[in-house]
Amino acid sequence: MLSRAGEPLFFARWDRAIFIHYEVDPVVLQREVPFPLDLREGRAYVSLVAFTLRRMRPRRGGRLAEWLFKPIASHEFLNVRTYVRHAGEPGIFFLAEWLSNPLSVRLGPRSFGLPYRFGRLRYAHDEEGEIFGSVTANEGRLTYRATMPSPSWAPCESASELEFLLERYTAFTCQRGRRRLFRVWHEPWPQVPIEIEVTADDLLAASGRWWRSAEYVGANFSPGVEVWMGRPHRIRA
Repeated sequence: MLSRAGEPLFFARWDRAIFIHYEVDPVVLQREVPFPLDLREGRAYVSLVAFTLRRMRPRRGGRLAEWLFKPIASHEFLNVRTYVRHAGEPGIFFLAEWLSNPLSVRLGPRSFGLPYRFGRLRYAHDEEGEIFGSVTANEGRLTYRATMPSPSWAPCESASELEFLLERYTAFTCQRGRRRLFRVWHEPWPQVPIEIEVTADDLLAASGRWWRSAEYVGANFSPGVEVWMGRPHRIRA
């Protein structure tokens, strides 16, 4: 990424991430996604990713730039993402994202074309005990809980379904017909499978009709990764 002019744009940490994966009807999902779906053996997936953004700051500008970014530097996220491919490049497309920071909700759509919405997010992702998450917004609610197994962190197995779902480094966006992409770099996710119970999920209906046919396939927990984030690029074709 350093070989690209102006990249990366930001540094940050994606901390204590929960991934919840669903298999969905690819025909229904494709109607709601402006990029070709990236299917695995004909199957389409949607994943929820719940994590805390920490210490986002510009690559350049030192302590002053980091201080200026403090109002949006750290907060909770819930991403609802699916898997796409454009011009041979695999990536993700966000169906919806809920954030606990009102200022970030205003800035994300304008700068990156991200589908940000405001919500009240509360996470207790304890590496040594109980896992709990709650997202409450005008559209509904999502809650989940799990018990953390003995942590045995490992990267995804090469060419596995899990690698297909976790290891994505390009995000494609589309707002008002304007298509963009941005890239990220980080070490492979250290992760462990978990058994999770979703106790409320009506919030997800606001992210598309895919939810009507969704079937749960698995969940994972990661302690997090340090991330480099690139700038948005316009997709011309």
